[in-house]
Amino acid sequence: MAPTILVVGATGNTGRAVTQTLPTILKANETFSNHRVLAMTRSLSSPTAQDLAKIPGVEVVEYNWTDITADWLREQQVVRAFIASHNAPNQFAEESAFHVAALKAGVEYIVRISTTAPNVRPDFEAYYPRQHWAIEALLESAEFSALGWTSLQPNIFLNFYLAVAAQFIKQYRQAGEQDTLRLMAAKDAPVAPIHPDEVGIFAAHLLAQVDPSAHNRAKYILNGPEDITGEQLVGLVEQHIGTKVKDVNYQDLSLLDAMLNSGFGGPGQSKTVIGSTRYAVTTMWEGKCNAATTSKQVLKIAAPKRTPAEVLRSLLEE
Repeated sequence: MAPTILVVGATGNTGRAVTQTLPTILKANETFSNHRVLAMTRSLSSPTAQDLAKIPGVEVVEYNWTDITADWLREQQVVRAFIASHNAPNQFAEESAFHVAALKAGVEYIVRISTTAPNVRPDFEAYYPRQHWAIEALLESAEFSALGWTSLQPNIFLNFYLAVAAQFIKQYRQAGEQDTLRLMAAKDAPVAPIHPDEVGIFAAHLLAQVDPSAHNRAKYILNGPEDITGEQLVGLVEQHIGTKVKDVNYQDLSLLDAMLNSGFGGPGQSKTVIGSTRYAVTTMWEGKCNAATTSKQVLKIAAPKRTPAEVLRSLLEE
């Protein structure tokens, strides 16, 4: 069996772009000429999994990543890996188990997805950034010195950030009437949301580094290329509907509340813990998530290019 680069969450927000990008980069480098990309999914029958399986050099496997053991990683000859874990309250237990297995199996290098950089601290009010902080602290410990890793801290994803605006435009086009435009954005705070594909593309470039030691134990901040305020987002909406928006609610968390009320995190979870997710947006409202904070290594290797205006157009075509 060939040396393997494992992509955990290959059909997810960021994993799909990792899987699509890696084979081309690997093919161009003799060092990786005999490596394979093993894309892990929960369902081989999903359209995304079937599309990925058509890419030369990619093998798609149906497997639950939380069942991965050191023996399984050895059997698959995994030398490098990408992981985008879930954000449920048991994330630390399950993702840390993966990293322990990787350490024991002798995996060389891992690229993982964290969350918005200003939130990743032990005293943050939302629960899941604390989990990411704990995973990074675990990986920074002396016990994990043999495992190379990079943690990516992306801003909020553009498709989620613009979803309400896109739906507002579609409804206006259909009915010719306006409801209230409820935006997560603050009116004046500049935010640079990033498209998840561009996070995956950067991750693929890291995984394909002949010598990734320069990125070992690094935590890179990823934002989109362009800041946008809530007021500017309203301006984009008005361009698409051809008239003024009559009523706007800024800093509106209706979309997030709907997600939480739908059972996010699974049954039996603490409502207080799950509800703390609402605090995750406060750093955006404080202006701490703008384009200027992007790590220079990101701009050098695979600078994000997709703007809010471009992504909004693509959402309207869906």
